[in-house]
Amino acid sequence: MTPIDASFSTVQTVSVHGRTVSYLEAGEGPLLLLIHGMAGTARNWDSVIEPLALHNTLVAPDFPGHGESAPGGGDYSLGSLASGLRDLMIALGRDRATLVGHSLGGGVALQFTYQFPEMVERLVLVSSGGLGPEVGAILRAAALPGADLFLRATAGPGSAAGSFLSGALGKVGLRPNADLAEVGRAYASLADADRRKAFLATLHAVVGTDGQRVAALDRLYLAEDLPVLIVWGEGDPIIPVAHGRAAHAQMPGSQLEVFPGVGHIPQLEAPGRFAAVLQRFLDDTEPAEFDGAAWRSRLSGK
Repeated sequence: MTPIDASFSTVQTVSVHGRTVSYLEAGEGPLLLLIHGMAGTARNWDSVIEPLALHNTLVAPDFPGHGESAPGGGDYSLGSLASGLRDLMIALGRDRATLVGHSLGGGVALQFTYQFPEMVERLVLVSSGGLGPEVGAILRAAALPGADLFLRATAGPGSAAGSFLSGALGKVGLRPNADLAEVGRAYASLADADRRKAFLATLHAVVGTDGQRVAALDRLYLAEDLPVLIVWGEGDPIIPVAHGRAAHAQMPGSQLEVFPGVGHIPQLEAPGRFAAVLQRFLDDTEPAEFDGAAWRSRLSGK
């Protein structure tokens, strides 16, 4: 992962509902809200901050109990996480944004778009959750009873966690690249009790032992007038690329970019291509304007 140029970003904090929310901010221009995935942080976007900040304002928050943000109030559902992002935008004086959500963050972006469509200019889904039941074995295993004890015993900084992950994750298809390095970092962070609690609460809200619990497939039609970009790694071992292709088929106006030889985290594994694809999408599309009458018509089937 390329270290970030400090001149392009600053770490900020703001109090929302009496709790500290940490976020990365960079650039000037239209707002991109970068939403990280399960057990991730705002730093998941480090490799693409510099090129994207040349033409946009970037805000990349840490979810409650993740990174430097304080734990939440116990509700880590998609609806609560989406509402937290809405509240952060209001606290920052921002009315609208292009949402860029990775993995869990994609599911949250979908939920945000459903709950607060008037605040969304475009939607970018990156290896997104919420588009089908299938999910990698490692997340299903983490949903098993007793996972807290297992994580407490095996998560930790340094070579111990790295050695454990190299063997265990290699068996489920993760390669020794940026994908594995980032998963290893996230796993090691779970040695902290508060982060582990937040991770498990978030996981249980969206994943069970038989796969993802929630899906937005029956509501994708509501995004008919919204510019949508779907980005996926062809070799994603966590959420299959078939989910991206199926969502693209259900959203006729969407754009689909599949990266060959890339896994679950395209913005880390292929940052140059990712930034170029995203910026081209932004340049080639106009921000959506919310049409309440059109939404009422769609919802009522007229």
